[in-house]
Amino acid sequence: MAHPPTTGAAGSPAAGALSGRRPAWREGIERARAAATTEPGRLRLIGAVLAALVVAFGAVTAWQVSDRRTAADAVAEHSQPLSAAAADIYRSLADADTTAASAFLAGGQEPAEVRRRYEADIDRASKLLVRAAATTDGSATAREEIRRINQLLPVYTGLIESARANNRQGLPLGSAYLRYANDTMRERLLPSAGRLYQAETARLGEDYGEAKSWPWAAIGTGAAALAALGWAQRRDFLRTNRVFNRGLLASTAASAVALLWLVAGHALARAGLDDSDRHGAQSLHVLNEARIDSLRARGDENLTLVARGAVVVDRGEDKGKDAYEVSYAERMADLVGEPGAGAGAGVDRAVSGSLLARARDLADDAEGRAPVDEAVARLREWQERHKAARAADDAGNYKDARAKVIGGEGSTGESFDKVDKLLAKALAHEQREFARAADDGRGALTGLAVGAGVLAALGAVAALLGMGRRLAEYR
Repeated sequence: MAHPPTTGAAGSPAAGALSGRRPAWREGIERARAAATTEPGRLRLIGAVLAALVVAFGAVTAWQVSDRRTAADAVAEHSQPLSAAAADIYRSLADADTTAASAFLAGGQEPAEVRRRYEADIDRASKLLVRAAATTDGSATAREEIRRINQLLPVYTGLIESARANNRQGLPLGSAYLRYANDTMRERLLPSAGRLYQAETARLGEDYGEAKSWPWAAIGTGAAALAALGWAQRRDFLRTNRVFNRGLLASTAASAVALLWLVAGHALARAGLDDSDRHGAQSLHVLNEARIDSLRARGDENLTLVARGAVVVDRGEDKGKDAYEVSYAERMADLVGEPGAGAGAGVDRAVSGSLLARARDLADDAEGRAPVDEAVARLREWQERHKAARAADDAGNYKDARAKVIGGEGSTGESFDKVDKLLAKALAHEQREFARAADDGRGALTGLAVGAGVLAALGAVAALLGMGRRLAEYR
């Protein structure tokens, strides 16, 4: 009597049947392939692809718009304020150095107002450094420069106090301490502050670049989704002679609205950010440079009287000349050009290419140009008064020269104060212009990420419903 084969034995028919069975994933693929050979199967596949494309478009749009909105927020709320704070640190340090030289020129009993201004500058710089250290992130250069300035600032203030103490006693050593303090400021502190400003300004440029870059991935995905929807509707028309598929038409409309919103919204945001850059951030950068150069020119002017020719240029065509007077002339040339070169038609203008000429070109309204034009006139006045002070000093009349520099009405100090106030006014105006344009730019992206996501979801549902209506005809 024959026995049935054992099902678990090797080489048995049962084992052979099990070993010949196809994996589940392969069976799934073959079933999908077989279903695609029928019209209902093709419709299901087309509906799934259309819905996936529309959803992908919404997801990529939300992602890229969110990134650009974050970068635009960083421009307005983080990187530009940090850049402005770094410029203010530089200006406060330069003003402290200039004020210290003015106090020294006044003699042993410096005016209380001048002393308060110096102390306010040092205090402001210290507070700004603390704030910058707390808010600066991602920049090793910025952190290192903040650390270096914090180390050098007590050294500088100690040298200034030594200069004051010796000056009060009438000792000539005071001027040596002041020159050493000035060297510390100009050769170590201000270069560090300048590098800090450059690092923060570079970060601002990176944020601008990210905020303004076109969302090409989202635009490309949206175009692909619209193309696929158009193809599906044409296919439907050719097979059924029906002009419209309501579901596909609604999906196309939702996708088209999202794409147009994306392109128009980003174009408006880009225009606003461009405006905030050119007529805001760039204007602020040039005006900050101009204000710092005016401070350094004032410091050079004071130190020319303090040093009395003890510091000279040791190389180049200016060899043997007073180093501070040469530096003063260079600063003035950077600000407005050579004396008298900008005059014409009864109106004094800064020479093309100078800092104040660039600031005027970047100002986009009369309110921004007016203080710059007035600053040019006051700088020309300063240059003429400086010539008179130098002539008195060269003639051996030191007291008269000092009065023309640090005296009241009619002195170069009066001209400098007017220039500084006018540049501060121009900076305040351009800061407001920056804030307005930056807010307009990032405001154009408001709601776009969420809106694109909602439209994409509606479009995907409409596409599935449209294809589902066609599938119902086969039941």
